[in-house]
Amino acid sequence: MKIRNVAIIAHVDHGKTTLVDAFLRQSGIFRANQRVEDRILDSNALEKERGITILSKNVSVQFGDVKINIVDTPGHADFGGEVERILSMVDGALLVVDAVEGPMPQTRFVLYKALQRGLAPIVVVNKCDRPAADPNRVVDEVFDLFVALDATEEQLDFPVFYASALEGMAATDWDELKEGKAASIVPLLQGIVDYVPAPQAETAGPLQMMISNLEYNDYVGRIALGRIAGGVLYSGQEILLTHSAKESTRRGKVSQVYTYQGLEMVPVKSMAAGDIAAFSGVEEIEIGETVNQLDQAKPLPAIVVDQPTLTMVFRVNDGPLAGQDAQYLTSRQLRDRLFREARINVALEVSETESPDQFRVAGRGELHLSVLIETMRREGYSFCVTKPEPVLQQTDAGVLEPYEYVHIDVPQDYLGSVMELIGQRKGELQSLNQGGDRMRADFLVPARGLIGFSSQFLTETRGHGIMHHAFAHFAPWAGPITQRQTGSLIAWESGTATAYALQTAEERGTLFIGPGTEVYAGMIIGEHSRAGDLEINVARKKHVTNVRAAGSDDMIKLQPPRQLSLEQLLAYLAQDDCLEVTPGALRLRKLLLDRHARERQKKQR
Repeated sequence: MKIRNVAIIAHVDHGKTTLVDAFLRQSGIFRANQRVEDRILDSNALEKERGITILSKNVSVQFGDVKINIVDTPGHADFGGEVERILSMVDGALLVVDAVEGPMPQTRFVLYKALQRGLAPIVVVNKCDRPAADPNRVVDEVFDLFVALDATEEQLDFPVFYASALEGMAATDWDELKEGKAASIVPLLQGIVDYVPAPQAETAGPLQMMISNLEYNDYVGRIALGRIAGGVLYSGQEILLTHSAKESTRRGKVSQVYTYQGLEMVPVKSMAAGDIAAFSGVEEIEIGETVNQLDQAKPLPAIVVDQPTLTMVFRVNDGPLAGQDAQYLTSRQLRDRLFREARINVALEVSETESPDQFRVAGRGELHLSVLIETMRREGYSFCVTKPEPVLQQTDAGVLEPYEYVHIDVPQDYLGSVMELIGQRKGELQSLNQGGDRMRADFLVPARGLIGFSSQFLTETRGHGIMHHAFAHFAPWAGPITQRQTGSLIAWESGTATAYALQTAEERGTLFIGPGTEVYAGMIIGEHSRAGDLEINVARKKHVTNVRAAGSDDMIKLQPPRQLSLEQLLAYLAQDDCLEVTPGALRLRKLLLDRHARERQKKQR
């Protein structure tokens, strides 16, 4: 078959999206005078802001008479659900590795999934034009990683390409690239044709197509994507939807079949086995379902993903400022949105609680959950979330909790303080290596110990440290981990914060708000410098008297309020706190806004 299906897998920022850019630019997809942005596939607003791939995307490139379907997968372990379902559509994988950094923890995570599925690997040592590039060392490290992940003999005999995705060049020989003899990315495209096997699919057999991804179009509604494992899919065809984990079947009708040509989905009459296809017409279709012929109910094995590691509660926003700028507020709207996300995001688990206004959401990590929160916020939702907690497993041997494999790269001067920080969070050193004036260390740390650790790590290393982590395994409970020792400054009453009142509050701790901010009773307006919470009136105004110095209020000088990111706000939360999320603001507050109710709860404890 003149088709190749390949996934590009890599650690965050190792250049896989830039490599796809090079494939598209040099395959004649764009006109000569067409203006094209960098990182074409990172089209989501959050992806552009964070500089990472969150959602997997499909493109195709015509190379000679061969159609190459390319899938760009997320590089962060928190989005492993995207990775696992996308790998079910391909026969090979381009493993992109930075020529300086080498394989990283999340490289290990995604590669392990690819090797488990028996995919044919091609190693691409990218960024060979960097000053400190050492491709030979990186290839040795990649080989050692393959061995550690129990790769087969065939997989260990992987082809190696040296590339500079930014320059759009690739070669099979490092010296050829170094001496400037490489002229294009074509050798790598030829390598995909030579080393990735054609799909093993029977066109004459019964129709089988696993739904691996979903998209939405304003004109045609929901669009289902997947690889046709057998048979032919036609526009206007009556189909049977089956699921290997469910006994129920239902009928549907394909409205229009689409294929990928470059970045575009193009309508076609039919698609044959082995190709990656898309179709519209079935609104309630879900990821994991199999498309069959009406008379041939043959479901494919369901997509299996690793279980979540962190959980938090999403609840209805009952704060006094909830409805100011939000479009969706009610429990029904929140419930529908969360369960809709769970149908698309297979690594996310959503469950109902005893309260109709609260829903428990479990994800693969802090980033996985924070991206969901930010996405819903931008869609116009208003809600509250509680402190992230680890997902625990009850066994005969006791309670098990998730552990993360953490890799850090820091200057030697900061290693001691970083190891002390990780030690406080129950981390255990696994390996330590020196590379020039920098140290590389690997740790095993409980997942709950990494909540909020990133900002502390950057502060401690003055921004010179690099940290990456990926899920390792479940292990026995590590014991209590010390959280922040300080309490919170809490607003005493509703009103508008004044500079006069904030001047007094500033003496008690660090402020999160400035003058003119709308506050309400129970809202957290800063961090107390001591243990325990302190309630303070920040809406208090200066008494008007006959004797006043002209312009005295203008002389008040306040420190700029501390600006916290979404991840830092989640890390700040205590057990009795929650984060109020609205389209226009993120506010820390107490779960119980009434101070008398908080006092009664404290006495009951």
